[in-house]
Amino acid sequence: MKTNLLHIKNMVCPRCVEAVQNLLVKAGYEPTAVTLGQARLSPSTPVDPKAVAPLLREAGFDVLLDRAEQLTEQIKTVLQEYLEHLRTAPAPLTTSAFLADRFATTYSHLSKVFSRTANLTIEKYLIRMKIERVKEMLSYGEMTLVQIADQLRYSSGQHLSNQFRQVTGRSVSEFRRMLQPDRLSLDALG
Repeated sequence: MKTNLLHIKNMVCPRCVEAVQNLLVKAGYEPTAVTLGQARLSPSTPVDPKAVAPLLREAGFDVLLDRAEQLTEQIKTVLQEYLEHLRTAPAPLTTSAFLADRFATTYSHLSKVFSRTANLTIEKYLIRMKIERVKEMLSYGEMTLVQIADQLRYSSGQHLSNQFRQVTGRSVSEFRRMLQPDRLSLDALG
């Protein structure tokens, strides 16, 4: 069955969008719009998703054929937007309200589909995303843990610290030490 819309897994950044666009062009297709999780092709170049799957798989992507998998990937993409919403909105929506609004369906339905497909709850997935964002922010060394906690809407730096340890198995301090190479002072060299 040929289609003009591909649902693609593992697209997480603008470079992924560019990579998928380039792969499709190189394979002779005419993408008209490539966004996170989707590629729309020109009506003149429809594709059988099963035929293009090996090409995308080589580059670390995968074609989603199942509706539940497609919805799960869309939820993951919207959760990335939600993290930005948390950071910038004066009074951010709850995760459930944000998703229900974005998908125009109940959070309960979204949660059931996501849990069944991803083998993980939306809440746990969001926590993992937040902790990855925390790692990124810590690696820059520009913000304190309290500032990071505030930006990601944690109730306190301690709450973030506890969740960080729970997810990563190490403390924030241990993580920071890993980021800094061992160096000797000049007077200790000789």
